[in-house]
Amino acid sequence: MKKFLIISPKNRTVYNFRGDLIKEIQKNGYDVFVTLPNGDNLDKIKELNLKYEIIPLTKHGLNFFEDIKYLFKLSSFIKEIKPDKILAYTVKPIIYGSIANKISNGNNFYSMMTGSGYVFISKSFKAKMLNFIVKNLYRIAFSFSKKIIFFNIDDLNDFVNKKIVSKEKSFVVNGSGVNLDKFYPLPYPEKVTFFMLSRLLKSKGVMQYLKACEKIKKKYPNVRCILLGKIEDMPDAIPEEEIMSYINSNIVELFGETDNVLEYYKQCSVYVLTSYREGIPRTVLEAMACARPIIVTDVPGCRETVIENYNGFLVKLNDVDKLVEKMELFIKDNNYIEIFGRNSYNLCKEKFDVKKVNEKLIEILGI
Repeated sequence: MKKFLIISPKNRTVYNFRGDLIKEIQKNGYDVFVTLPNGDNLDKIKELNLKYEIIPLTKHGLNFFEDIKYLFKLSSFIKEIKPDKILAYTVKPIIYGSIANKISNGNNFYSMMTGSGYVFISKSFKAKMLNFIVKNLYRIAFSFSKKIIFFNIDDLNDFVNKKIVSKEKSFVVNGSGVNLDKFYPLPYPEKVTFFMLSRLLKSKGVMQYLKACEKIKKKYPNVRCILLGKIEDMPDAIPEEEIMSYINSNIVELFGETDNVLEYYKQCSVYVLTSYREGIPRTVLEAMACARPIIVTDVPGCRETVIENYNGFLVKLNDVDKLVEKMELFIKDNNYIEIFGRNSYNLCKEKFDVKKVNEKLIEILGI
C-alpha cells in the first residue's frame, strides 16, 4: 500500500482540522502516517486509524539544539517508512520537514501555508530578525517542495512578490473547510451574545474585542460577551492580568480550550474575530456553518469569509469604535441576526464545505 506522511505541529490540529482530509487520503488507497509533537489526546488520533510517531517539537522560538534534534529524527523516520507523499503545515514542520525529506532522498513534498504567522505580523525588533531568518528558510523549504498550498490569495501574492516562492508552484484552497455534518444551523439564544474564540494573543486582536465589549456593556448591560481561549506563554501573549481585569469586571466571560466548541456557538448570536492576519480562520467557518453572522477585521484571510452587509461586516484593524458600531446593529435590530446568519450558512455551504475543499486538495496533491 502507498504511504502518505503528514508532519503536524500540534495534535489537536490533526483530528480537528485534518481529520476529514486524512479520511479522503485513506479512501484513495494510502496508509496514512503522522508525526506528533507530544502524546496529547492520542485517543482521538487513534480514532483516525492511522499510524503515528511522536517526534518532540518546540513549536515557538528558536532552540538550535532542539530544532536540529527534531530535523534528524524526522529524517530518520522518513528513511524508515519511505512515504510516497509528504504534507507539512506551519513554519517548523514545513522548514525542517522539507530539509529532512531532502536529506533522506525523498520527493513529493508538499507545503501547506495555513497562515503567515507571528513573525510576518509583529513589528518588534525580535520579530523582524526572525522574519529575515524564516523568509530565507522558507525559500529553501519551497525549493524542496513540489507544490505550495496557500489558504488565501493575499498570502500567495505576498510570498510571490517577496520572491520567497514561485507562482508556478503555488495554489490556493478555501482554508481547511468545515464539516457541515458536525457544524450546522443552531437556534439563537434569547439574549444577544457576542463570541470570540482565539488564543489570547496580541496578533489575534483580542484587545480590540475586549475594549469593544467594555463599551457595549456600559451601554447595554444585558448583552453577553464570551471569549474562549488559552492564556499563552509566548512573546505575542497578552499578560494574564490584563485579560483578567476584563473578566473580573464582568465585561467578558472567559472559557478555556475545549473539544466541544459547538456548545459555545450555540450560546452566541454573533461571532467576532479581530485578528491581524489569518490563512482562513477555521473558527469563522464553524460559526458560519452554525448560521451565525460574523464581524471580522478587513485583513488577509478574514476578508474572504465576508460579503459586506450580507453575512456580516468588515472592520478596520484596531478600530474599536467601528467594531462597537457594527455590534450595536445586531443589538438594535435582532432581525439582522437571523437574516445574516442564514446568509452565512449559505455562503459557507457554497464556498467552504470541507468536501469541496478536500476535493481540490486531493487534486493538487495528485492523489
